[in-house]
Amino acid sequence: MHTDLVAALDIGGTKIAGALVDGHGHIQARAQRATPAREDGDTVMAAVEAVLAELSASPLWGRATAVGIGSAGPVDASAGTVSPVNVPGWRDYPLVRRVRDAVGGLPVELIGDGVAITAAEHWQGAARGHDNALCMVVSTGVGGGLVLGGRLHPGPTGNAGHIGHISVDLDGDPCPCGARGCVERIASGPNIARRALDAGWRPGADGDTSAAAVAAAARLGHPVAVASFERAAQALAAGIAATATLVEIDIAVVGGGVGKAGEVLFAPLRKALTDYATLSFVQRLVVVPAQMGTDAGLVGAAAAALSRTTAATAAHV
Repeated sequence: MHTDLVAALDIGGTKIAGALVDGHGHIQARAQRATPAREDGDTVMAAVEAVLAELSASPLWGRATAVGIGSAGPVDASAGTVSPVNVPGWRDYPLVRRVRDAVGGLPVELIGDGVAITAAEHWQGAARGHDNALCMVVSTGVGGGLVLGGRLHPGPTGNAGHIGHISVDLDGDPCPCGARGCVERIASGPNIARRALDAGWRPGADGDTSAAAVAAAARLGHPVAVASFERAAQALAAGIAATATLVEIDIAVVGGGVGKAGEVLFAPLRKALTDYATLSFVQRLVVVPAQMGTDAGLVGAAAAALSRTTAATAAHV
């Protein structure tokens, strides 16, 4: 990979993280602000600009050749705009232009956060060495991205691989996206917890009703908690198998907060996959945990920017 530094932004509904990242994927400087997700668009942008200002104060900033952005979506990379579901003040917000203005005209590369995490896992993590992969984030929502033919495949708008909104239950619950029975509506953390609560599971003395608490109960054998994770695993398996059948991936990498549940999720997921990935060319598909952790979004955004600058340099040689 390219040896210059790039600035990376990882923008979500909770935090806006920034970093200067070298050509080996190592983070050399960091900055972070809380996302004022319920405020107007310019207030959110002011937090982004504060992160960039802190990075630009680093003595390393002069070596930055581009900016990579991984943002909650939907994004439209072709237009340079973002419309994150969990940041209502940003609808068709011209993020690329605003960031370019804030950094003095450096090139800016925008991808969805699921695609960014895919880039990171393919470069440095669990999908390294695999030419055809699906990488997923299973957390408050469910996102993802694809590697096809050894290259990141973001698609024309930067949203390719968004497995969370594949419908796996034709008569299922309405999803906020407008469809029904989406993977996200069944397998996301809040929906795992909601289903367990609706079926009679109750939290402990601490009152924790998160998916992590449901996972802890499942490890102890609570049947409702186990069933809620099995249902999530079934939805994920159906979505993964559909993706594998379409584009012939050989590995699916699962990260995010729900992915940290471990075998409570992965054991029923692997079992359910045998029911859905039945054709000969997808039967060897493997599912593994993500490796990159909380820095995946930053490293992946940096990878996208580094790839852009490398391609631009090659084009001028």
